[in-house]
Amino acid sequence: MDMRLMACTVLAAVGLLAVAGAAAIRQNAIPSALAWGLLLAGALNVLVGLLQYYKLADALVPWITSPTFGRPWGTLRQPNQFATSISLALIGVLWLYVTWDSRRMRISLIAAAVLLIAATAASGSRTGVLQLALIAVTAGGVAWKERRAPTPARRLPPPLALLAMLPLYFALNWLLPHLSATGSGGKAVASAGALVQRLQPTALGNESRLTLWHNVLSLIAERPFTGWGWGELSYAHFMAVYPGPRFPVLLDNAHNLPLHLAVELGIPAAVLICGGFLWLVITARPWRERDPNWLMAWGLLAVILVHSLLEYPLWYGPFQLVFGLCLGMLWPARASSDRASPSVKKAWLPDGRKLSALASIALLSFVVYAAWDYTRISQIYLPRDERLPPWQDDTLAKVRDSWLFARQVDFAELTLTPVTHENAARMHALAERTLHFSPEPRVIVKLIESAELSGREDEARLIAERFRAAFPRDYARWLRQGLGPGEAAPAP
Repeated sequence: MDMRLMACTVLAAVGLLAVAGAAAIRQNAIPSALAWGLLLAGALNVLVGLLQYYKLADALVPWITSPTFGRPWGTLRQPNQFATSISLALIGVLWLYVTWDSRRMRISLIAAAVLLIAATAASGSRTGVLQLALIAVTAGGVAWKERRAPTPARRLPPPLALLAMLPLYFALNWLLPHLSATGSGGKAVASAGALVQRLQPTALGNESRLTLWHNVLSLIAERPFTGWGWGELSYAHFMAVYPGPRFPVLLDNAHNLPLHLAVELGIPAAVLICGGFLWLVITARPWRERDPNWLMAWGLLAVILVHSLLEYPLWYGPFQLVFGLCLGMLWPARASSDRASPSVKKAWLPDGRKLSALASIALLSFVVYAAWDYTRISQIYLPRDERLPPWQDDTLAKVRDSWLFARQVDFAELTLTPVTHENAARMHALAERTLHFSPEPRVIVKLIESAELSGREDEARLIAERFRAAFPRDYARWLRQGLGPGEAAPAP
């Protein structure tokens, strides 16, 4: 998907979700549904994640992928996203604990919290540790204020019990490997010692976030005011020459939202966006909040924003869903319900059910269209006999009109079409365009070949040099194949 189109789509989706949240909160429907939904999603991830951790998830393939390197990722294919989903579920558990008076229910919720913390420990995610610390300290502070208020309330567990989630995490981190029948389940990555090692800045060498951020800061310094353009980070990283270590893989996100905005849109735009959001938070004064619904919304936003400082959860649907609903819960619904007069509410806020219905219909329509368009585009990458009948022949020609996945169509055409003297000019233009979308070895090689056959030897040498710096192993393999610079395939 074109990154600019993707950005507009994401903003529209989050906006519609915010409208749905703003409408539903007035019916007191969304907090309970959100909390239970997060808990159920978290429970599913706990089950799948622990099966993956103990290497018992093979029976779930192909419905659920199973990691080969020991760290579970549940249903989300990435350990940090897995940990964030668990943290969101933990906040849902706290809201349910506050709103349910049943002793049996509260005991069940405490057991659920222990399992969620165990799943976080199994993930070995540093992001998960930070999120758990945030939840424990913040919830402990709220519980402490509850007990010191002029009219004490005891809705949350005691502050010390909430702070105990952190030592419980480290205890489970040590215990989980020893529960394996062989004594080795997940041990290499989830032991306390391994976690401490992963917390070291140099644990991953040039693949560490510090190297990544150094590279991004260098790119920002080159274009501090205008940025490189939305969706252009991967291209900028490929073309850049760094004075120090280079992040060795395809870099399409800064793994830090403010830095990502700065490198692609420029520092002024990043300051405006991040500063504006910070101003809204400060004026809302969440630290003074007492209502469980608003506290849950602020907590969910905080978890996602912590992750956004280390990766890019807002690029993925599950977190966009939660983020948009929370924005709707906090604004404008709260402001309207707290400050507006009945006449203003009636004039400016339509019936909540209608708003929710309209927003839901819009989202569902988009999802249906995206699924249909994705189904069409996916046929390109299948053998002819496995394609659906309408797209078995002339597949590329039939899907060129894709609105959401035009870049994927270009990528498929480029990588599936041999470069010749006759099509060199067209393939060169296609390769240049695709390089901005995905500067990976297959695209780079096609650009070099088409440049050479088009008489652009200087460009071919420049791209080859960038290829060598960005992907040294792939470059060496390419040279061994005898197709290095100046050795493009001859015309038939």
